Amino acid sequence: MKPYSLVILIMIAAIIILVGCVHTHSTHPTSLPPGQAKKLTGSKSAKPFAPGQQKKKY
Repeated sequence: MKPYSLVILIMIAAIIILVGCVHTHSTHPTSLPPGQAKKLTGSKSAKPFAPGQQKKKY
């Protein structure tokens, strides 16, 4: 194999490895405490925003 083709293969492998390690940070709505979510929506109860009060969805 020619030396420059080996370098190209190593660069392609490095790019694939680096692209596979991307971490995304999502802003999930449950990051707020239930009381704060209640205040933002104007709801009378914080129960729908509390994770322990949610029904399991199977």
